[in-house]
Amino acid sequence: MRSHEYVLLDGVSRAMIGRYLGTVAAMISAGLVYLILRAIDLAEQYGLPAHLTPSVMSLVGAGTVYFVLYWLFNRSLWRLPLIGRALKIPDLQGQWICDGTSFHAPGADAQRWTGEISIAQSWDRLRIRLKTDQSGSDSVVAALMHDEAGGFRLFYTYRNDPRIDQHELRHHMGFCDMLISEDQKSAAGEYFNGRGRSTFGQMEWRRRE
Repeated sequence: MRSHEYVLLDGVSRAMIGRYLGTVAAMISAGLVYLILRAIDLAEQYGLPAHLTPSVMSLVGAGTVYFVLYWLFNRSLWRLPLIGRALKIPDLQGQWICDGTSFHAPGADAQRWTGEISIAQSWDRLRIRLKTDQSGSDSVVAALMHDEAGGFRLFYTYRNDPRIDQHELRHHMGFCDMLISEDQKSAAGEYFNGRGRSTFGQMEWRRRE
């Protein structure tokens, strides 16, 4: 299953980041073109060959520079602590250990379970995969929000697919609300299932070192 886009709440909008990157790309492109033209002038002064085709010049155009900048930003630059704090976005990429408690009905015994969570994240895409002994679930849509009290909130809807040998379980959809700690090493929250499995519960995550 592929990663999906996610929404940023109370953070710097992606449109604003695109405008910033466009401005920087234009400045870098202009600087590169100037340096190339100066190099050609110096080469001609010393009688050196200095022929440059338009196709080569296009490689330093603003569009190309923007593409490279966005690729770098999407892959890694946004993860830098200083940039991440400015953008109000956590870096959740990696493996997490999950301890959960399920409740089927008021007064019923709680069922404890454990699982592993894999999160793949870039600047504009996200995927949350939870794997347990009985089933696996994948996020469908998600949103991240900076919490003014400290930390971040992660909201996501998921689809759960039981293993083929788990006959008593059904495919179902669910919703999860997690509070990520400020150091981004742990999280705690609640989940609610529906459309095939009417249960709810709590989860605690801790990042695998």
